[in-house]
Amino acid sequence: MAGYDPKQFESKWYERWVDSGAFAPKAPEDGESVFSMVIPPPNVTGSLHMGHALNNTLQDILTRYRRMDGDAALWLPGTDHAGIATQNVVERQLLAEGSDRHELGREAFVERTWAWKKESGGRITEQLRALGVSCDWSRERFTLDEGLSRAVREVFVTLYEDGLIARNRYLINMCPRCHTALSDIEVEHRDEKGRLWHLDYPLEDGSAVISVATTRPETMLGDTAVAVHPDDERYSSLVGKCVILPVMKRRIPIIADTYVDRAFGSGAVKITPGHDPNDFEIGLRHQLPMISVMNNDGTMSEEAGEFAGMTTAECREALLRRFEADATLTKVEDHEHAVGTCYRCHSVVEPLLSLQWFLEVKDMAAETLKALDEGRTRFVPAHWEKTYRSWIENIRPWCISRQLWWGHRIPAWYCDPCSKTVVSREDPDRCPDCGGELRQDEDVLDTWFSSALWPFSTMGWPEQTEDLRRFYPTSTLVTGFDIIFFWVARMMMMGIRFMGEVPFRDIYIHALVRDEHGQKMSKSKGNVIDPLDVVDRYGADAFRFTLAAFAAMGRDVRLSEERIGGYRNFVNKLWNAARFAEMKREGAEVDCTMPGQLSLLPNRWIRSRLAAAVADTRKALDEYRFNEAAGRIYQFTWHEFCDWYIEIVKVLMEGNAGQQQESRRVLTAVLETLLRLMHPLIPFVTEELWQQLPQAGRAGGSIQNASYPGYVESWRDEVAEAEMGALIELVRSVRNIRSEMNIPPKLRLELYADAAAREASALAANLPLVERLAGLSACHLVEVSNPGAGQDGGHGLPAAVPAGSAHGVGGIEHWLPVAGHVDIAAEAERLRKALAKLDKDLTRVERKLADAAFLDRAPQQVVDKEKRKQAALAQERGKLLGSLGRVEALGAGS
Repeated sequence: MAGYDPKQFESKWYERWVDSGAFAPKAPEDGESVFSMVIPPPNVTGSLHMGHALNNTLQDILTRYRRMDGDAALWLPGTDHAGIATQNVVERQLLAEGSDRHELGREAFVERTWAWKKESGGRITEQLRALGVSCDWSRERFTLDEGLSRAVREVFVTLYEDGLIARNRYLINMCPRCHTALSDIEVEHRDEKGRLWHLDYPLEDGSAVISVATTRPETMLGDTAVAVHPDDERYSSLVGKCVILPVMKRRIPIIADTYVDRAFGSGAVKITPGHDPNDFEIGLRHQLPMISVMNNDGTMSEEAGEFAGMTTAECREALLRRFEADATLTKVEDHEHAVGTCYRCHSVVEPLLSLQWFLEVKDMAAETLKALDEGRTRFVPAHWEKTYRSWIENIRPWCISRQLWWGHRIPAWYCDPCSKTVVSREDPDRCPDCGGELRQDEDVLDTWFSSALWPFSTMGWPEQTEDLRRFYPTSTLVTGFDIIFFWVARMMMMGIRFMGEVPFRDIYIHALVRDEHGQKMSKSKGNVIDPLDVVDRYGADAFRFTLAAFAAMGRDVRLSEERIGGYRNFVNKLWNAARFAEMKREGAEVDCTMPGQLSLLPNRWIRSRLAAAVADTRKALDEYRFNEAAGRIYQFTWHEFCDWYIEIVKVLMEGNAGQQQESRRVLTAVLETLLRLMHPLIPFVTEELWQQLPQAGRAGGSIQNASYPGYVESWRDEVAEAEMGALIELVRSVRNIRSEMNIPPKLRLELYADAAAREASALAANLPLVERLAGLSACHLVEVSNPGAGQDGGHGLPAAVPAGSAHGVGGIEHWLPVAGHVDIAAEAERLRKALAKLDKDLTRVERKLADAAFLDRAPQQVVDKEKRKQAALAQERGKLLGSLGRVEALGAGS
């Protein structure tokens, strides 16, 4: 085996997996256990970012784990047509060519968009393959493909026939940049510093004025009332009277409504039903006229009178000049308020009256809460259920129409001669009432409408397919918290409505990937890490393991290239361990299965530790604790298997033939089991190393055909763990003493250990091993029952222990004679100087962290860095104090 180079085998193995059909679920069988997931479909316009990498890595870990554990595992892939985003891409191309979609025409524009999708739309799925995702690509779907389009039309028509979909003039969120309606959850809100303008509206009889305040003066052109609270005595005599709307000279009533906040402004508010969602509800309650003074492009409409054609900004400026001149404007205040923006282009959204299609979802939403109450679906972590409930309980009708050309065109046709509306599963030829010509609705459905059907439409619905029978409801959904409302809630509603069952049993919500300081990654900050660059530099396995290792439940992933590089070292460590095992097999055909009976303590110990690691890893994966699974694998592989067992095997392989044979087989069996245990997290390197193992005792073909390790109770050996643990602690203590006292590793020393210790018999049986690992010339077991009478002049050493011996208690109490190898006075002075310098550094950091001004001004990442420095210095101080105490004890005993 050559050195570890992931570029030599990652793409090779992925191609073989796909070509062999390794990612398809196994054939149906009676009593089968099934695991299924649908991928959150990335936008066809997208390219792989850190969010995709984390989300798909976690999904792949689950899928590979359950597939190896015997389940018929389906992970169904696909992409979303991404209405606004895709249309914008093609429109920008046309703009660069000096054209636009209107010049091209609808049919030609849609054809052009399909051509773009065919040429460039598969980029993100190719990038996912580089990550190693084991989706069943033979089942790949697209939200605009023929089967899903049929499902979308079936759902729309059914909901229309059930009276849940209707076309109404309603207040919607209009993006003037994208020229389309947005649902409430597609509007992002940000706080902005604005102004509050106070305007006087004169009463109709001229007897007084009533003051109202607004953050958007241009909307006053559409006012149809002034509202006060019914219990506000200041205005009780005015309710029922009218004011004259400035500029427009329109007579509008003063009404009473409990929505009004008496403490805000003057306690009187202007009501503009055509441009404010709260005012719209008030308008419905009081049957007020609904006037829209803005167009879809953000300019003022004909209803704005002399201001028609102006932009909203131009209209505001003209109105304020007039109001200042005629004293309608009485006061201006600074005022911070929330501004709605488009989630896609971040333009300010205008609430407008528009004829749109709406889906009434209140009852459907209530069914999803019932499913949660009954335990049919659960959130992991559980606290996201509270967030979900809060939104569902305040849900509003869903505006499902969009003013776009790319998407599922609404299956509604209009007959102009007789005003008939036809909603149909098939395209109609003529009006069924009058025989006249029909024109189809120009709008398309919200992208999230088709995405809401994803768990069952991708499996062939409305046909009752074998995939639906086997794999619906799916087992798990892995997604980010940012689309709980966009997508998760809507899949729940549609799944229960059309399948009679929830679409998934578990909803695992993962956190965000941030930079190492906890900052959101953004191009403007220059802290973006490109997943593909990382894969190219470190390999997919190292990247995947890093993501898993930091994917703690409910905590954001803090990522840096340094950390990814650290886990590449881990993968390299595994590679070198496999090379060592291959070398020790020496070409012999070794059985990969673990022997039932073992005679050597180290072999019993590593088998027991492996069993514990398997149990812990399985439990962590079953509970979606990916970081704990990665951490347990890391701890066993690096700190037990590589750091200790492989070093031990080097000694055991110098023993007799029986020791060599047993150790060679255990080494191979542990590696074989470990590769299977790791495979869901690091699939490429485990497959490559798997192929180097002997054929005997392992599954043929791919590691994916092998079973995931199960917990073997008979492998656990508490006695072996206690005894070997004591020997390891003994060796570690001796190494620490040597390191602290700068004793060269090649210098062989004698060791004296307590003969009465509980694990002394294990030490006696493994003296050559301990002597080799600790760099000893000899190890003596001595009686320690008579301290104080030894060679140290009464300073507490056992009688058999030479004076000038360092004392250790790790594992088994022991003494290491160091006199003559250490200048005790010089070593003590060196340690005191190091301690003094460290104390200065620690005091400096502690003063900084005690400074309230520093804590207030410094960025959080800077404060965190100082805290980490403080902890590291405190830990180092403890070590220096221990070393100094040890050396001073030697001086006292000499």
